[in-house]
Amino acid sequence: MARIWWRKRVRVEIWGSRGSLASPGASTVRYGGNTATLLVVGDEGEHLVLDAGTGIRPLGLKIPAEVRRVDVLITHLHMDHLQGLGFFQPIFRPDLEVHVWGPPSITMPLSARIGRYLSPPLFPVTLRQMPCRLELHDAEPYARIGSLRVRSDLVCHPGPTVGYRITSPGGKVLAYLPDHEPALGVDPFPASPEWTSGFDLAHRADLLVHDAQYTDDEYRDHVGWGHSSIRQLAAFARMAEVNHVAPFHHDPSHSDAEVDALAGELATLLPGAEVLPGAEGATFDL
Repeated sequence: MARIWWRKRVRVEIWGSRGSLASPGASTVRYGGNTATLLVVGDEGEHLVLDAGTGIRPLGLKIPAEVRRVDVLITHLHMDHLQGLGFFQPIFRPDLEVHVWGPPSITMPLSARIGRYLSPPLFPVTLRQMPCRLELHDAEPYARIGSLRVRSDLVCHPGPTVGYRITSPGGKVLAYLPDHEPALGVDPFPASPEWTSGFDLAHRADLLVHDAQYTDDEYRDHVGWGHSSIRQLAAFARMAEVNHVAPFHHDPSHSDAEVDALAGELATLLPGAEVLPGAEGATFDL
C-alpha cells in the first residue's frame, strides 16, 4: 500500500482499476478485476467517487452512515465507467444527496444518456425511482465541491469524455485521466503541450492516475480506440512534469504478471518519477 503524505490530507482509494471489461480470476487478484472506480475523501469529509465501474458496488457498501452527500464524477458513458451505478448502495438511501456529474453533450442531456442504461430492458429501476435525493450536472470547467476545487476538460477518447483535476485546500493535485489517447497515433510523441490533450489537467499534478492499457505492439492495432501505450504514458508524464504516476485502466486480457512488466517498463522510462501501484485496494494520502 503506497502513501504520499501532504499537509492537508485528501485520501485517494482505488476500488477498480481494470479497463473495458470486468476481469475477475486467479490471474488478476493483485491488480483486481473491477472496472474503474476511485474514491476521494476530502479533508472536510467530502466523498467524491470518480467513475461508476463495477468497483463502485463494494465501495458503496462502505460509505459511512453519517455521510449525507456523495458526488459521482463520471468521465464518459462507456459501460465500464457506468455499469456499477445501479448497484451503488447510496442511491437507495433517502437520507443522502447524490450528485452525478458527467461529460456535456450538445445532443442529449446527461439524465437521458444515463437513463438509457438505468431503465428497462437493461435495468429494472429508472432514475426517477431512485430513493436518494438525486441531482445530475454537466461537468463544469471549474467547480467547487466542499473544500475541493474540481476542474474538468474534454480529452481525446471516443465519445464525449472528460478528465478531472482535483485540488485540495493545501494546493495538492490529483489528475485523473483513465481513458486517454494523447498522441492519437503520432510518433514521436507531440512536442507542444498547448496542443496535447489533457496537458492542462495533468501539469505538475502531485499524483497522476492515467490510462496504461496497451503494450507498444498492442497499441499499433488499436490506434484511435482512445487508450495509451505505456510509452505514451511515459512521454505524457514527462511533458506534464509529473513525479508520481499510477498506471490504470489495465487491459482485461493482462494478467498481474503482465501488468507488473508494464509498470516496470514505465519505471525504466521515468527514472526520476515514482511509479505507484494502480491496483484495486491501493490507497494514497494526499
